[in-house]
Amino acid sequence: MEGRWKGISTVLVILAGLAASGSSYQILEGPKNATVLEGSEARFNCTVSQGWRLIMWALNGTVVLSITPSEPIITNDRFTSASYEEGGNSISEMIIHDVQLRDAGHIKCSLQNSDRDASAFLSVQVMGALLIPGGNLVVAEDEPCNVTCHAWGWIPPPGISWDIGVPVSHSSYHSVPEPNSPQSAVSVLTLTPQGNGTLTCVATMKGLHAHKSVTVNLTVVQPPLESSYQSEIRKSASVKTNKETFETNLGSGSENLGYHSDEPRIAKLASFAPVSSESSVQEQHSSRQPYQGPDRRWRGPAGRPQVSFPVASPRTVRNVTLV
Repeated sequence: MEGRWKGISTVLVILAGLAASGSSYQILEGPKNATVLEGSEARFNCTVSQGWRLIMWALNGTVVLSITPSEPIITNDRFTSASYEEGGNSISEMIIHDVQLRDAGHIKCSLQNSDRDASAFLSVQVMGALLIPGGNLVVAEDEPCNVTCHAWGWIPPPGISWDIGVPVSHSSYHSVPEPNSPQSAVSVLTLTPQGNGTLTCVATMKGLHAHKSVTVNLTVVQPPLESSYQSEIRKSASVKTNKETFETNLGSGSENLGYHSDEPRIAKLASFAPVSSESSVQEQHSSRQPYQGPDRRWRGPAGRPQVSFPVASPRTVRNVTLV
């Protein structure tokens, strides 16, 4: 009986020693929150005391990297590690290569046989496109104009500012989110240019020292002597004047001065008609000619003398033309 109790006591001592050795190491400092740009690297450090046997790194609840005192256990090439010694403690660093938007979430460092862990949060931002539609600009001197800059596909939407490299008498801008597109923004610059230069639209990531810019050239020309509005007013006045002149001429009945009437010539020919017709009748009775073909002269009604007179050439009767 006494030997049995001695065996139990020995087991308890061993278990107590294991428990003591298991509790001798702990996480001294956990990873810190990080914000990185998509496609870049993210690094997280976890500091543990001596005696550790296994460090595990998890992303959103899934273990992606395990570290032993001799070597790391890598299951995904995007997740690698580095180890350092500092003041007798061990520092395990997890490196996430080519960070993707789906990697955003909780990062946890934990120890085997320990309920202690430390966690942090990974934020991923996306740099989208930046564009000034139309490219280089040509504007009138001292005439107000607007220049628009669009930022598409940014997470989160960037802050937009302008670098004005032209002499101006006035300039201001405002930026707003794109309608129906929470990942985009638009900025409108209003300026009154007085010379040539450049305009640069700058989009800056929030929380990161990262930005993207686009630059266009601005060329100033002299404004036209007559604006389009003034031209339209002048054309309208000209049309109105022409209409009034036409209505005045229509009421007075102006006659075409180039018109020549044929009435005097016709009257003159009519005055000689009796003599010519009588002579023709007498010749018909005095001599008869053999039949040479159908008589093409016009024959009037019976009992009346046949009258014919030559006409030099047909004339067209002209009408009076109103202008």
